[in-house]
Amino acid sequence: MTERLWILLAGLSGAAAVTADAAARHVLAGDPHRLELAATGGRYGLVHAVALLALAALAGRAGPGGAGRWLALAGWCFALALILFPGSLYLLAAGAPPGVAWLTPIGGTLFILGWLVVALAAFVQARAGGER
Repeated sequence: MTERLWILLAGLSGAAAVTADAAARHVLAGDPHRLELAATGGRYGLVHAVALLALAALAGRAGPGGAGRWLALAGWCFALALILFPGSLYLLAAGAPPGVAWLTPIGGTLFILGWLVVALAAFVQARAGGER
């Protein structure tokens, strides 16, 4: 069930990333700072949308225990980070008040944590003798 949610979020994030980058190239061309905010959000949004799709596939194969549990945690980290990191950058690029910027490092930290949990899942899978 959560895999479907991750696939949904990956699709929405991918669409938002492409839309934000394209709109920024046209609307924000005269403001390099806001253009860079939107481009950075788009880059992270696309990369992690693909990562979330991969996690959905891996978690489905791994099952509910062991590595599957860690992959699920990584998926939730990525899902929340996709909202906070690119989302806050998109809002800042659109002219939101600077107070929104405090969400960005929280999202970035969740991306890092998610990748570390992916690595841990590989260790747990190998240790359980479930190497594929």
